[in-house]
Amino acid sequence: MLKESLRWLSFSEDLETEAVQCQDEGKDIRGLAERVESLSKDSGPEPDREALAGRLLDDFAAAPLAPGSRYTEPDELEQIRALRGWTSSLPPPRFLSDDDWVFDRIYGAWLGRCGGCLAGVPVETWTRKRIQGFARAVGNEPMTHYFSSAVPPEIRDAFGIEDSPGYYGAPLKSWINNVRHAPEDDDTNYTVLALKVLETQGQNFTSEDVAETWLTHLPILHTCTAERVAYRNLVSGLKPPQSALHRNPYREWIGAQIRGDLFGYVTPGNPELGAELAWRDARVSHVKNGIYGEMWVAAMLSVAFQVQDPQAIILGGLGQIPNQCRLSQRIREVLVWKESAVPWKEAVDRIHALYDETCPHDWCHTISNAMVVCTSLLYGGADYGQTVSMAVLSGFDTDCNAATAGSIVGLSLGAKSLPASWLEPLNDTLQSGVDGMGLERISTLARRTVSVMRTMKS
Repeated sequence: MLKESLRWLSFSEDLETEAVQCQDEGKDIRGLAERVESLSKDSGPEPDREALAGRLLDDFAAAPLAPGSRYTEPDELEQIRALRGWTSSLPPPRFLSDDDWVFDRIYGAWLGRCGGCLAGVPVETWTRKRIQGFARAVGNEPMTHYFSSAVPPEIRDAFGIEDSPGYYGAPLKSWINNVRHAPEDDDTNYTVLALKVLETQGQNFTSEDVAETWLTHLPILHTCTAERVAYRNLVSGLKPPQSALHRNPYREWIGAQIRGDLFGYVTPGNPELGAELAWRDARVSHVKNGIYGEMWVAAMLSVAFQVQDPQAIILGGLGQIPNQCRLSQRIREVLVWKESAVPWKEAVDRIHALYDETCPHDWCHTISNAMVVCTSLLYGGADYGQTVSMAVLSGFDTDCNAATAGSIVGLSLGAKSLPASWLEPLNDTLQSGVDGMGLERISTLARRTVSVMRTMKS
């Protein structure tokens, strides 16, 4: 059990992922892949293998871009802004002075995120075929309600349904019949952490403030992939952005993309500021498209205060990241598919043709999952249930994508416009793994968010 829990802290476990990551970035890694294969066959003492693996990770990091590489993907904010294409210029939201209106929008965002996460978490790590087969077998395709494990024995056997264990020490897996509220998940822990950062440090918080908040309020084994590596680096004395760079093969994975929501909630109509706050957060653990994913999400939420059209929201987010980065290029492909009347299922097929969901790197990468979020928003048509359903049934990182898409639609529509069938099982309660929080009313978190938003200055 301990070995499994610590696998994201093992250098030798990281090497194959590092090789794929470098290829994605366009690096010249000739000769390094052979060393990975050689080390994988090494049966020597584990400390020696770990030392060799660490040095090999350093060599991957030092590898140059291959000749002719077309990517220009900076990490620094001013360089990112210099490479933006079209940026949205929006007037202040019309009803920003109306406390009830603002609360309804932000409460809708929190509920949308919690509900989307709960919709996707029981089938996280499943293949698309397995998810859709199960949904079909229980009469929940498209999804109109949360998945339950209370199904006939033949369905349990056919789809490998298990009730335990759950995440983060929970005795039961988060099927809807096993929960009484939104359970703890990293997709909501980081939203709570961002709120804590803004409440304690204010709008001018730094990346170091984010790092300190993690170390103070979140146990390391409640983190995953890039965040866990960054955590290891932080306790070793490396500060951001080195905490994201040092021996971190997961540096463009989805972890930062799930952390950006709160920064959009508190910057209504100001996507540039929302993206900047997200950048400060993301650089603790991510680089390049890992950073851009969080900036894109935060900016979309800033825009969603003013428009409900999914395409306008997506474009508003894209306006805050480099125009020619890999993430932007892939999202624009999805926009073209929708404009060309490509059916939803075919659009999802195309994502799966580009990325292999059985490869951990593809399954958990920022770009593949951002494409799912984009597709779900576009084809979901500002309908909360339909959007969440599409995000889950598309496969890849189901709880992350449904949480992000649900958050955006929830903010765009407001809590009063969300369907009761998705809200009632949450019981307005979230279990948080953030120290000092525990069980908290979602409505209370929303009110605290409104208070923070009222203190923000452009």
